[in-house]
Amino acid sequence: MIAGRGERKESMQEAVENIFKEEFNPAFLFTWKGKRTRDERAYHSHDHLEVAFILSGSGRYRIDGRFYDVEEGDLLILNPHVAHQGLLRNPDTQATEFFVGASELWLKGFAENTLPVPEEGPILHTQGELRQKISRLCAAMETEKSADWEGRYFMMKAYMMQLILLVLKAQLRPAEIREGRSFESVNRKYVVEQILDYFGDHYHEKISLDRIADNMYLSPFYISRIFKSEVGDTPIRYLINIRLEKAMELLESGFSGSIQEVAARVGYDDVYHFSRLFKKRYGYPPSQVGKKKT
Repeated sequence: MIAGRGERKESMQEAVENIFKEEFNPAFLFTWKGKRTRDERAYHSHDHLEVAFILSGSGRYRIDGRFYDVEEGDLLILNPHVAHQGLLRNPDTQATEFFVGASELWLKGFAENTLPVPEEGPILHTQGELRQKISRLCAAMETEKSADWEGRYFMMKAYMMQLILLVLKAQLRPAEIREGRSFESVNRKYVVEQILDYFGDHYHEKISLDRIADNMYLSPFYISRIFKSEVGDTPIRYLINIRLEKAMELLESGFSGSIQEVAARVGYDDVYHFSRLFKKRYGYPPSQVGKKKT
C-alpha cells in the first residue's frame, strides 16, 4: 500500500536510508526521446515506472484525472497504474520529451516500482544544477542507446539509477540529507576512485568538497576522512597537486598564452593565488618555466 501524504516525509527518509542499507538494483527497461506533435491517443497506465523529462518546449498532461501544464525542466513521475496521457498544448511550442522506464524497484514504505511524488502532484519542477544534471543524464542515455557494445545496457542502467536517486534527493529537505550520516556500508575504495576520476575529468572547473559530498550523498567530513586514509592526503590538497601538474605540463609544452590563461585552464580565477601555489610547489614562479629549460 502506498504511503499517505501525512506519512510522506517519514517514508521518504526511510526510502533513502533503505537504498544505502540494502540492495538497490532496479531493472532498466527503455528510453524514448521525441517531440510531441499530437495528443496521445490512449489514456493509459503501466505496471512499470515511467519518468518523463521535458527537455524543451511546453505541453500538457492528463494524469490521474487532473490536467497539468508542463514546461522545459519539468519531470513527470508516472507510477504504476496511474493513468496518464500526453497532450499537445501549443503547436508553436511542441514539447521534446525524454522517457525512462524501470521495474524491479522496491523502496521501503512504497509499492513496487513506485517513486514518491511531490505533495502538489506528480510533477517535479527542476531548475539550476538539478535540471542540468538530469539533462546530462538524458543526453548520456541517448548517446549510449546508439552505442554498439555489450555493456550498453549496464551503462544506461547506471544512468537511470542516478536519475532515480536525484528524484529522491530533490524531495528531501537539506537537513534530512545531511544529518552527519556517513553510510559506512558504502565501499570506501569505490568512493575514493569516483573522486579521483572526478578530479581527473573536472580539475579545470570550480570544485568544492560540499559539491562532491552532495553528488555522492555523503558528508564532507566522511569523504575527507576516507580519502586521506586511502590516498594519504586531503581531497583539496590532492586537487591542487593535479592542477599544478597540469599547469606545468602546459607550460613545458610551449604554451604561448599568458600565465593568467594557464591559471584559468587549470581551474584558478586568481592568477596571483595560482602563482603562489605554483612557486610553493616547484620553488620558482610559473613565469620562469621556459627560462629553467634554457
